[in-house]
Amino acid sequence: MRTICLYFEIHQIIHLKRYRFFDIGNDHYYYDDYANETGMNEVAERSYIPALSTLIEMAKNSGGAFKVALSISGVALEQLEIHAPAVIDLLHQLNDTDCCEFLCEPYSHGLSSLANEDCFREEVLRQRDKMKQMFGKEPKVFRNSSLIYSDEIGGLVASMGFKGMLTEGAKHVLGWKSPHYVYHCNQAPSLKLLLRDFKLSDDISLRFSNSDWAEYPLFADKYINWIDALPQEEQVINIFMELSALGMAQPLSSNILEFLKALPECAKAKGITFSTPTEIVTKLKSVSQLDVAYPMSWVDEERDTSCWLGNVMQREAFNKLYSVAERVHLSDDRRIKQDWDYLQASNNFRFMTTKNNGMWLNRGIYDSPYDAFTNYMNILADFIKRVDSLYPSDVDSEELNSLLTTIKNQGDEITELEKEVERLQAKVAKEAAKKATVKKQTAATKDPVAKAATKKAAIKPVAELKKPAGRTKKVAAKKEE
Repeated sequence: MRTICLYFEIHQIIHLKRYRFFDIGNDHYYYDDYANETGMNEVAERSYIPALSTLIEMAKNSGGAFKVALSISGVALEQLEIHAPAVIDLLHQLNDTDCCEFLCEPYSHGLSSLANEDCFREEVLRQRDKMKQMFGKEPKVFRNSSLIYSDEIGGLVASMGFKGMLTEGAKHVLGWKSPHYVYHCNQAPSLKLLLRDFKLSDDISLRFSNSDWAEYPLFADKYINWIDALPQEEQVINIFMELSALGMAQPLSSNILEFLKALPECAKAKGITFSTPTEIVTKLKSVSQLDVAYPMSWVDEERDTSCWLGNVMQREAFNKLYSVAERVHLSDDRRIKQDWDYLQASNNFRFMTTKNNGMWLNRGIYDSPYDAFTNYMNILADFIKRVDSLYPSDVDSEELNSLLTTIKNQGDEITELEKEVERLQAKVAKEAAKKATVKKQTAATKDPVAKAATKKAAIKPVAELKKPAGRTKKVAAKKEE
């Protein structure tokens, strides 16, 4: 039976403020709070709240037939909790329908999978714990930032226990193959891969409201007919996009949500179901391995990483950031860790692109890619200066790691000794209390008055116990006579 895997991503960028060269060393706060608040409120009101409300309604009305998957970056969750808690409430309501699966992704929505294995692993496991804490289920399927994937990344994801991974059905990788099958990682056959159908996905997320499009207007029955017309052996249709496409890229006035609502009924009429990623990777077998020697993504026509690392400025900023990765990874400073998450976000490098892909790119506060590079490097210089103040750059990373391990072990030893001291102190206090009680009883025995009173109190009950009950009754009867 043919099935649709519908997936949405939730991520919002952290806006950096204007940061001058003379701010380095003097100002350690890098963010535009006003832009972050207004941006999050806008996307929540125009997209997230109406879109999630629609998905909840679809799940409830379908009787469990409609299924959807979501992934949320850790930095987006932080911003939602601060600026748009109503979205968090809707996510919990959607989770309660049991028709939604929450996937895992890197906490920062960054590019650590291309740079540092330890940092990538740490933030993925941190995000997995976060999702389990929020929604009560540990994610089994992974989705990398912008669907970035390679053979090496797949092997690393499999080593963390994930059963499946979402990625792009890029033409230069698939060749003549179809994205409508389940594939597996060539380094870890246990990791199954679901490949995005970029045409069907972009028909909704990019072209739906475009009146110049040949298929405009697009109705749900026509869309399902396209899926139904595919060869019968092609069983899995993966439609992946950003949730903000519903309301932001495609305005609500285009009736995008009405189109979405009609999909389950039209699919049911054709015998097409909806499934979550975990259901698919559990039930269906892989038809072949996927060979991806170089990282691919879902961005731009090239479907590679050139939008983030395609020019000298981007590579310089990227290499400079991850030059302190080991030191940040060893750090337990909360502010350093938070800044690290925000500075890793992929949009920081996207703003520096010089590619002309035919689409307008919103660079935020920046006038040009060079402006974005200068501002980011100023911030990065201050951040690295703070990291170096904690862990000097002239100390080798391995030496520093060894030193910190020694300090940690000594700290653990001190903690154990403190516990032992507390135990012995409690034991001494108990012995002292016992001796005080014995001393008090001894003093009471030596006191003549107390001794007599104690003796009288002790003898009287014994005498009464020894007096026969029957004899007492006889004596009483004689007295009456």
